[in-house]
Amino acid sequence: MMQWASKEQLTDLLCEMVQIPSISGSEAEKIFPTFVEQKLRTLPYFSKHPEQIELHDAGSGMRLLSALVRNKPEVRETIVLLSHFDVVDTSDYGDFQQFAFDPRRLTELFRSQPEVLPPEARHDAENGEWLFGRGVMDMKSGLALQMAMLERASAGEFAGNLLLVTVPDEEVGSAGMRAAVPALLALAERYGLDYVTVLNSEPGFPKYAGDHSNYIYKGTIGKMLPGFLCYGKETHVGEALAGLNANYMVSRLISEMELNTSYIEKVETDITPPPTNLLLRSLKNDYSVQTPYRAAAMFNLLMLERTLEETIESLLATANQAARHIEADYAVKARACADYAMISIPDLHIKVLTYEELHQYAVATYGQERVEALAGKALKVSGPAGDRDTTIAIVDELALLCKELGPMIVLFFSPPYYPAVSSRHDPFIQKVADELADYAAQRYGMKIGQENFHRGICDLSYVGTAGQSAALQLLAQNMPMWEKGYSIPFKELEQFIVPVLNVGPVGLDAHKWTERLDVHNAFVVMMDLLPACIHTLFHKHNAAIPESEPAAIQE
Repeated sequence: MMQWASKEQLTDLLCEMVQIPSISGSEAEKIFPTFVEQKLRTLPYFSKHPEQIELHDAGSGMRLLSALVRNKPEVRETIVLLSHFDVVDTSDYGDFQQFAFDPRRLTELFRSQPEVLPPEARHDAENGEWLFGRGVMDMKSGLALQMAMLERASAGEFAGNLLLVTVPDEEVGSAGMRAAVPALLALAERYGLDYVTVLNSEPGFPKYAGDHSNYIYKGTIGKMLPGFLCYGKETHVGEALAGLNANYMVSRLISEMELNTSYIEKVETDITPPPTNLLLRSLKNDYSVQTPYRAAAMFNLLMLERTLEETIESLLATANQAARHIEADYAVKARACADYAMISIPDLHIKVLTYEELHQYAVATYGQERVEALAGKALKVSGPAGDRDTTIAIVDELALLCKELGPMIVLFFSPPYYPAVSSRHDPFIQKVADELADYAAQRYGMKIGQENFHRGICDLSYVGTAGQSAALQLLAQNMPMWEKGYSIPFKELEQFIVPVLNVGPVGLDAHKWTERLDVHNAFVVMMDLLPACIHTLFHKHNAAIPESEPAAIQE
């Protein structure tokens, strides 16, 4: 008898998982995979093949879990079912925080007090098919569905193998997925697996208010954190024109970058939002009458198909534009001040360079040993922004060392980095998406939208695509923390080139206190569509089957 087949069974499983408060970085995140392991070991298949469930180290006490169900020993075709089990914190729940990990209780409270909810969430609470709570949408419902698929595979339902991989840290830096890539390659070698597709089950993101549609995603959006360190010139506040205030420099740079539409990227119907500032730091930590001469800013920048080379070129162009505006504005104000007093007008020129150029200059001028010692000192910095503060500290130490280059603006990148990935040009993935959409229309009268990129950052970014290595090498040269606590396994990614697809349930308000899941859609509709998708992936992958054969999806 199946454990995870009905809507009620899957809701029970989901609630059990949500009750483990696996917030990123918490102890609960570390123990969560053991819970999944214990659940999976209740399946008779794993009593016969206990070695096919493994826990893998993901650093900092975290672990990821893999569980392989093989069709037959000679079958190589394997679909990777990918999910994450960490969640964001619950401080946004306010008075309801103590119930954030108790979905049934929280949902009952919201139904009994609908006035506390925004109108759309109130409607869903009263509907009776929505479940509220942290992680019900993002993304423990997806994991529950994938565990159900593993159970069905263990009963011999599918023509190929299923490999469940569930990881920690997706909400922070994807350390779990970055660790999973070499583990997946090792599993493929050990068991003789050919990966057909990496199938994620993140929930869809609504395209507009009130959108409750299902979406098939053929990839995921990319994200980077470019930063600029502005190094001015110190002076006494009584002689402001003798220096250059870095806070002024960074403010002009932010005005050039913020919501700059030249960074918007459009690929078919997918459009990225413009960049926005995420972090601003004056690096003057104490009060004195010396003007601040070092400051830094970082920006959220999303991308689809723009190359890293093109992005760096654009960022340098923006920094140069800001520098020229600062110089011109400074000259105008200096001349105006000269009308009031006999002062000399400084000849100001601001250099713009990459971190790689700064680092090369520092090594050539001061030696590798001194540069490494300064980096080691900076790595001890632990600020509230984590790797972001450490990154700034490394750039700042080098800028202080090379102060003769100032005034200057230095472009750098901070962790995390998520490459954009899409299988939109893969005819295999397109055929599967089309067939699944047709099936949903015929079976349920529902329209499934097809998107090239999942709009929420997700772990599909770390599935390799051709030509990725060169771009990552360029990133590494301009990321101060590369191989100093952060890296991407780009050599392994060159070997892990697999088509990607995301098919998941409908949910709303990820990372909000009104996060919720459409339970009927997740555990009735998706319990039909997800296995149909898996059948079709195996069917379409087998080139030996003539096109005249019946389609894999059947009612």
